[in-house]
Amino acid sequence: MIRLINSRVVTNLAKQFVNNTSLQSRRKGLDIRTLCTSLPKLQKEEVEVTFVRASGERIKAKGKVGDTLLDVVVNNNIDLDGFGACEGTLTCSTCHLIFSKPDFDKLPEKPSDEELDMLDLAYDLTDTSRLGCQITLSKDLNGLEVKVPATVNDARS
Repeated sequence: MIRLINSRVVTNLAKQFVNNTSLQSRRKGLDIRTLCTSLPKLQKEEVEVTFVRASGERIKAKGKVGDTLLDVVVNNNIDLDGFGACEGTLTCSTCHLIFSKPDFDKLPEKPSDEELDMLDLAYDLTDTSRLGCQITLSKDLNGLEVKVPATVNDARS
């Protein structure tokens, strides 16, 4: 659907370019070659993430740049018991994940006070713990590996 919409936009812009022969429109930089080659850039890049259960089982999944780690779990139908109970509203601690120190240091944003409050209620809290609903994927996080604690604590209970 997105590709179709983007194709229509490119087609309409191309028609405008062809139909409008004024020198002024050409000076604005409308170039059919640029329009046609930019379409792939409009699609979001995928990032690979590995979730490691307490049992050691590794689950590989893909998400799009801009998705949260909670989105990756939901969109890939990964069965993590109780994970994401509040659906990303930052009112529970069930999407608690543990990062390696190097991956933790790569995260672009530090946890907010609200996230830290929720993390205080999580099981198996570590210095590299974060909530999956608060981590947004970027290209820099491709290949990320996160540990899923053995149990969850729903702070809403």
